[in-house]
Amino acid sequence: MNSQSPLRIVVAQRGWVFVGRVSQEGDEVTVSEAKCVRRWGTQKGLGQLAANGPQSSTILDETGTVRIHALAIVAQIDCAEEKWPQK
Repeated sequence: MNSQSPLRIVVAQRGWVFVGRVSQEGDEVTVSEAKCVRRWGTQKGLGQLAANGPQSSTILDETGTVRIHALAIVAQIDCAEEKWPQK
């Protein structure tokens, strides 16, 4: 993943969870190089995933670019960049 924008886990309404490079323009939040987090694979939740990167049972699905209205975002969690594999 490049270092243009911060790497974050984005929790959206209806249970969608993405990880990728986050930027915002107006009401639109863009998650670039996104992966949909299908299975966290952690014992301590999303905080563990953000801090320690993908675990052996984590399942991430390539998603490309995701655009979400800012009001549809529940939370954003900063990730430890060095723990996440490069593309």
